[in-house]
Amino acid sequence: MPGTLVLQGGGPFVANDDLDRRVLAGIDRIVVLPTADAYERPEDMVASATAWGVRLDVEVQPLMVLTRLQATEEAAAVVAGARAVFLAGDSANHLRSVLKDTPLMAAILGVLERGGVVLAAASSAAALCDPMTDRRGGGFALGLGVVSNLALITEFETWPHDQLERSHSLADTPVVDLPTGTALVKTDAGWEIVGDAVQHGALPA
Repeated sequence: MPGTLVLQGGGPFVANDDLDRRVLAGIDRIVVLPTADAYERPEDMVASATAWGVRLDVEVQPLMVLTRLQATEEAAAVVAGARAVFLAGDSANHLRSVLKDTPLMAAILGVLERGGVVLAAASSAAALCDPMTDRRGGGFALGLGVVSNLALITEFETWPHDQLERSHSLADTPVVDLPTGTALVKTDAGWEIVGDAVQHGALPA
C-alpha cells in the first residue's frame, strides 16, 4: 500500500489538527464522505469538515453518498480524481453496507494505491478493518477489510467496562484501543501509533 491510511480514535475534524496537517502536507483538496452519519445529521459533519478545511487551508469537497444506491460510478469518479479522502460518522454498520463491493469502495482503495491519503475517524475507522467492532454488544462483524486481521475499539474512553472486557475476550486478532485524539497511521514504512493508544497483539504487516 504506497499511500497513507490514518485511523483516528475519534473527534473527526476537531481532535487531530496537527496530525491531519502533517499527513495532508502538499494536498490542497480532500473529498469528505459523511456516509456513516446518514441517519444523524450529515450536514453537521460537513459543516465541521468545512471549518477544519479553513484551518488547514485545504479545500473540502463533500460527497453526500448516504445510501448504497448512491455509491455509483459517478461518485467513484469524484474520488478517483482526488489525492485524499476522509470518511466520518458514527455507524460502522451503515458505512459497510453502503460501500462494500461498490465502485466507490474500489475508488477509495485506488486513492491508496496511487499514493494518496485515506483518513477515517471513530466508527468509520473501525469499519475499514476486518474484523469490525460492533459497539452494540462488544462483539465483532465482517468489516471492509482495508486492513485485515486487526480490530479497533475507537472512542475507547466512552465504552462501558463490561463491553470492553467482552471485546477483548472475544478477539481472535490483534486489537488496538484508540481513545479520541489518538490514531494509527499506516504507510509503506509500517505502522505509527500517535497518542496513548493501547495495543493488544502485533499489528499486521
